[in-house]
Amino acid sequence: MIRRLVLRGAAAVERAVERVFFRGDLTRLVIEPYHGYATPEHLIARGRVLALRASERTPGGGSRLANARQMLRLFATHEVADVTVSAGDVTAVSDAEGYFTLLLPRDARTGWIDVTVSTGDVTATCPVLVADPAAQMMVVSDIDDTMMRTGAYSTLRNLWTSFTGSVESREVFGDAVELMRMLHADGRNPVYFVSSSPWNFHDFLDEVFARAGLPVAPKFLKDYGFGKDQFITASHGSHKGDAVDRLMAANPDLPVVLIGDTGQHDAHIYADAAIRHPGRVLHVVLRTTADGLDTDDQLQIERLGAVNVPVSVSTDYRNALARLAVAVRPAA
Repeated sequence: MIRRLVLRGAAAVERAVERVFFRGDLTRLVIEPYHGYATPEHLIARGRVLALRASERTPGGGSRLANARQMLRLFATHEVADVTVSAGDVTAVSDAEGYFTLLLPRDARTGWIDVTVSTGDVTATCPVLVADPAAQMMVVSDIDDTMMRTGAYSTLRNLWTSFTGSVESREVFGDAVELMRMLHADGRNPVYFVSSSPWNFHDFLDEVFARAGLPVAPKFLKDYGFGKDQFITASHGSHKGDAVDRLMAANPDLPVVLIGDTGQHDAHIYADAAIRHPGRVLHVVLRTTADGLDTDDQLQIERLGAVNVPVSVSTDYRNALARLAVAVRPAA
C-alpha cells in the first residue's frame, strides 16, 4: 500500500515537472520509432508518443558545454500517455511514459520490414528485424565499454563521457566494429544491443553506430521514468538478463554469442543466462576494463566453463576474432 502511494506520488511529481519545464504542443504529436524485432508468431513494432517541442541541434565538434546542452535536450521530452497507435487493424495504447508496442502477425518476409504506424494524421515507420532463415547464430551485445568507450564502471566517468561527448567525438572500438561485422555475416546473423542507457539515447546511439560502421540492430534500452507501478526501473542485471531471455524466446532455434565487459557484472549475467538456457550459449566474449578481472569475474568464468561455454577475455577482441571466425561459415 505504502509503495503504491509512493509510486503514484513520484509519477505525479514527474508529470508536473514535465508540464512546467518540458511542455510540448499536445495538438502536435510525434511518433518516435524504435527498431523492432520478431518472434515466431509476431512482428514487434516499438516506439514512443511525444508532444512536439522546439529543439536545436548543436553542430558536430562543439564544445563540451555545447555537447552537454545537446545531450540534456534529449531528456526534455513531453511523453503522452493513453494515445491509441495503430498499424493496420492492430492497435496499442501508449503507457505513462509514452511507449507503445504493437504485435503484428508475421508473414513469410525476412530481413528488415517497415511497419507504418499512425495516430490520427501522424505517421511513422517502425523498422522490424526478422532473422534470416539461414542464420547460424544471434549476437547479443552490451554497448558501454563493450562497443564504445564510456567508463560505465565509474559513475562519474560515465556521466562525464555520456553528457559531454557528441556523435563525432564518441569512441567506438575499431576491433568491436570488426568483430560485429564478422559475426553479422553481411546480415545473415541477427544482432541485438542491450544497454542500461535510457531510451532517450536511442537516436543518438543510432548515429554513433552508423558513423562507426556497426550493424543496424534493435536496441533494448531502459526506461528511467516513474509510473504508478514502477519506481525508476529494474536493475542493470535484471534488465539485461530479461532482454537475453526475451531474445532467446524470439529466436528459439539460434545459439547466441553474448558480448560484454568486466565493468558491470556482465560475466555474472551471462553465466546465469547460460544456466537458464542450457546448450544455447555458443560463446561469451568479455572486454576487460581498466579495473581488470575481479574475483567474481573469475568465479563466473568458471561457472561458464562448468556448462561448457567457451569464454574469450581480453583488453581487445583479437582472440575472440580468431576463435569465432571458425564458427561463422561462408554463405551457401
